[in-house]
Amino acid sequence: MRLISLLVCSLIASATLPAIAADEKVDLALVNKIRDEGTNRSKIMETLGVLTDEIGPRLTGAPGLRKAGDWTKSQLTSWGLQNAQTVSIAPFGRSWELEKSAMRMVAPSILELVAIPKAWTPGTDGVKRGKVVYAKLETEEDLAKWKGKLKGVILLRDPAAVTKLHTTADAKRYTDDELHELENMELGAATGRPPVDMADIAKRLAFAKKINPYLIEEGVIATVNASRGEDGTIFVQGGGSYKKDEPTGPAALVMTAEHYNRVFRLIEKKKEVEVEVEVAVKFGDEDPANSINVFAEIPGSDKKDEIVMLGGHLDSWHAGTGATDNAAGVAVAMEAVRMLKAIGFKPRRTIRIALWGGEEQGLLGSRDFISKNVAARPESTDPKEKDLPSFMRRPSGPLALKPLHGKISAYFNLDNGGGKIRGIYAENNAAAKSIFDAWLAPFHDLGAKTSTMKKTGSTDHVSFDAVGIPGFQFIQEPMDYFTRTHHTNIDVFDKIQKGDMMQAAMIMASFVAHTANREELFPRKPMAPEPAAR
Repeated sequence: MRLISLLVCSLIASATLPAIAADEKVDLALVNKIRDEGTNRSKIMETLGVLTDEIGPRLTGAPGLRKAGDWTKSQLTSWGLQNAQTVSIAPFGRSWELEKSAMRMVAPSILELVAIPKAWTPGTDGVKRGKVVYAKLETEEDLAKWKGKLKGVILLRDPAAVTKLHTTADAKRYTDDELHELENMELGAATGRPPVDMADIAKRLAFAKKINPYLIEEGVIATVNASRGEDGTIFVQGGGSYKKDEPTGPAALVMTAEHYNRVFRLIEKKKEVEVEVEVAVKFGDEDPANSINVFAEIPGSDKKDEIVMLGGHLDSWHAGTGATDNAAGVAVAMEAVRMLKAIGFKPRRTIRIALWGGEEQGLLGSRDFISKNVAARPESTDPKEKDLPSFMRRPSGPLALKPLHGKISAYFNLDNGGGKIRGIYAENNAAAKSIFDAWLAPFHDLGAKTSTMKKTGSTDHVSFDAVGIPGFQFIQEPMDYFTRTHHTNIDVFDKIQKGDMMQAAMIMASFVAHTANREELFPRKPMAPEPAAR
């Protein structure tokens, strides 16, 4: 009898879920217009080319981000969007620009070394030459051991890099089995990420703050880390500090693994290795125009006070040109609103595009927008968390709602590289999944079929989801995002596939347009319980 009941329930569920999705209206005439515009008159690669090849790196706080903000605001206005503006997210910190970098081994033989400075580390004040030393500096005991022994050296900070033979392609697309696995949830299953130990992170950050003053006092010329990539790929982000009152340490570089390992092997053989290095950088004081968000709108009609948002982050790291991270998402969002204007779409709700700054430093741009306009909680004042970045501190009070909290219907984000959209994360919102199933149907032929109740993180949609606003990130093809382009010198225009970007822009445009014209606001999932008083 139990088996029969389970079978009946299963049949009812399988019959009901498609019916729920079918209840959501899909404007196929609108979809046809979007697909025609996106297929035959796409401007997306032109937009991407300006952001990457012409403007280049867009480090938060630096003039490159301001230039990108000015250009995107102007471009959106030229397409007919209204209320285009850049909004400061200051205070941020100092700007930083790399002007020159060169490194070469001069003994025991000559080798031009491939290395890139970390952002917010200083220059060398001309060409400097020094002996290469490897020192492990991970504990107070290590600092005591090396005290007085590092003056005038080029300091290797890592052991030899582990390299691997690439027998399969760096880039891949999802298989049907992988998408099926992504779609299905297993209750009680491990998430793949261990719990974050905030106390351990705070301890490591507190120790890290001692390193830069130590290195300066010891007279180290420059430090070098090994990149985790192979074949000339360098994964490099920030070092030093963008805060004006914090020490930056000496010049800090990341070197390609193969060159690093050659130098390291020579040291292991007790060979005298000498290196010449020259790094020139430019620091600037706080400039509110260099740390910004960009907004523009397609005004709504009868529901114009309600808002549908879409976007990606405009800032990037400095080694490449930020093509897959995240000029791709910016170009897709811009192309989506361009298409909606081009086809004469008249939304009921106002459509607002948001291009965020400071995402790479902890979702700073989207968090700034949320805290000022949507909702905010007091940040922790727990002394145990004083060394944590503000975005990692636990909230210490109730959520205070602001005017836009009840007005934003949903936010759609793209920030997982240059791959096409294969579906969307519903963020544990069952009503959203049902709606998404319906909205994806006209794009099954383009490979977008999967909606999953699973959550994903590390993009600007998290800022919305954290305060109860429906915020979503699309499922994208992995391509070579994490293996080759993410935060690397290879994150450039050539890594973008035109067809993938065209497809993504059409899907984002359709999702935004359908959200704008729904009869009701997008359904919200229950808010998480308020944190207990501490």
